[in-house]
Amino acid sequence: MSRRSGILEFAVLGLLRESPMHGYELRKRLNTSLGIFRAFSYGTLYPCLKTLVTSGWLIEEPSGDPADTTPASSLTGRRAKIVYRLTAEGKEHFEELLSHTGPDAWEDEHFAARFAFFGQTERDVRMRVLEGRRSRLEERLEKMRASLARTRERLDDYTLELQRHGMESVEREVRWLNELIESERSGRDQRRSSPEGSAQQDTSGETGGLPRHRGDTPPDPSDDTAK
Repeated sequence: MSRRSGILEFAVLGLLRESPMHGYELRKRLNTSLGIFRAFSYGTLYPCLKTLVTSGWLIEEPSGDPADTTPASSLTGRRAKIVYRLTAEGKEHFEELLSHTGPDAWEDEHFAARFAFFGQTERDVRMRVLEGRRSRLEERLEKMRASLARTRERLDDYTLELQRHGMESVEREVRWLNELIESERSGRDQRRSSPEGSAQQDTSGETGGLPRHRGDTPPDPSDDTAK
């Protein structure tokens, strides 16, 4: 399985955990909610859905909406829409994927998908993913600076400006990650200092780690200029 297909399967499972959907609605949510899938087609989605059904992580059900159940034998030739629902095994598999914090979770497209489901992710896992992503970008930034120092004299003005733009994009995302990490830590410290802190559980749906005020638009991890 390719890395991108793995990311797509993760995103599909995450969206279906929220509610059952048919293919058109899934594709729309993937395009609008997860920008990393803005260019993919039904030819990519349906093989993914078939794989997930075969694996036992999804089931197919006929739509309960009368408008979606035109008989296949009618003059229009339309068939009933299929709704995809997450199974108990699929939910368990998705929760296992959410717990992964290895290097794959820090890469551009995978990180964007993981971040989209941070509301369903445990706080400690969020912290490890954010810190891993920051570490990866700091390594990338160091390499970019070293490369620019070696080649600056050989670059024309436009290529040099493009290199600077790439570095600024990475620096901006590092600052954004620093804010998120600090907010996650502050939220955790406040919980621990609370008199009821010992009785509170760190549920996966908490979003208290988000900074309260962020004027800048979050950087796009899939931005090619930041690589």
